[in-house]
Amino acid sequence: MSVWNDLVGQEPVVEGLRAAVQAGVPAHAWLFTGPPGSGRSAAARAFAAALQCREKPAGCGHCASCHQVLQGTHADVEVIRPAGLSFGVKQTRELVLRAASSPSGGNWQIVLFEDADRATEAAANALLKAIEEPPPRTVWLLCTPSPEDMLVTIRSRCRLVTLRTPPVAAIADALVQRDGVDRETAEVTARAAQGHVSRARRLATDEDARRRRDEVLALPRRLTSVGPAVHAAEKLVKAAEAEAKAVTEELNESETAAMRQALGESAKGRMPRGTAGAMKELEDRQKSRATRVKRDALDRALLDLASYYRDVLALQLGSPGEPVNVPLGAELRAAARDGTPEATLRRLDAIMECRERVDANVNPLLAVESLTLALRTR
Repeated sequence: MSVWNDLVGQEPVVEGLRAAVQAGVPAHAWLFTGPPGSGRSAAARAFAAALQCREKPAGCGHCASCHQVLQGTHADVEVIRPAGLSFGVKQTRELVLRAASSPSGGNWQIVLFEDADRATEAAANALLKAIEEPPPRTVWLLCTPSPEDMLVTIRSRCRLVTLRTPPVAAIADALVQRDGVDRETAEVTARAAQGHVSRARRLATDEDARRRRDEVLALPRRLTSVGPAVHAAEKLVKAAEAEAKAVTEELNESETAAMRQALGESAKGRMPRGTAGAMKELEDRQKSRATRVKRDALDRALLDLASYYRDVLALQLGSPGEPVNVPLGAELRAAARDGTPEATLRRLDAIMECRERVDANVNPLLAVESLTLALRTR
């Protein structure tokens, strides 16, 4: 076992990071990029553990330092996960101040910033100043889908680590070996996840997740007229809301309880004076996170829908590759016969346009209704 075990299908990246650790003095800023699900954060976390490890070879995975980093409890490794839609300048300035302190016991003071692309423009400028003049024992690990998501001035000061989409076979092997999934299920879900490792694991082990995906893939055959199209849009958005609610409710309850206890809640449930502002700030953060989680859930559904039409298009063009949605083979072949490549491309464009609208804060139901009507007519 080592800290690199969770990186699926990323052998060249592991080799490069190991070499950087062995060199002894790493670059002060790193930018981990790659498509969703490729393991950007896992790679950064493994690298942080290897940098803090005191064993040989570094990154053993069983020493106290490695264990603490992987569990998120190491005193000199701060992990930032933006809870909301953006990460503001005030939060970034506070982070920069903490990052400037000397390590308390580890080799380095490390800041692992997941979803660094969520930083606002002002926050990115504050981050740039910290990266331009870093303390001697501070290492920044930034994670974004693409280098273009960060300011060019930040990119130029970071060492780039590019992860690829993991091969289906590598994901299936990981599901079989680590999660005990049977080979057939592992291969089907690995292909359905389209290179997203955690998504594949969830589909393989969570029946509800598979059911929600099946409902999304059933949408094309329901679009027989305007009424069913509008109903399908409503159902799709409500499913995303339900998934987001299930994810956030438990987090909200534990966070609120912990905050009330930290602020001195009495045995009768009364809060001390002057704590209303802190509770309101927590509530605002939770609302922002709920919006992001809902948006992410809807985006996953739209990508699953796109995979359906991608398979149809591949059949229409005679592509030799295996479809993403193998169990729907007969339905996909029928859809390919009944349509044209041009119409399928227009449907794919409509899905991508819907994703952009939702990301631009258009009302999700209106955006998806427009999509389902376009899928019916195009």
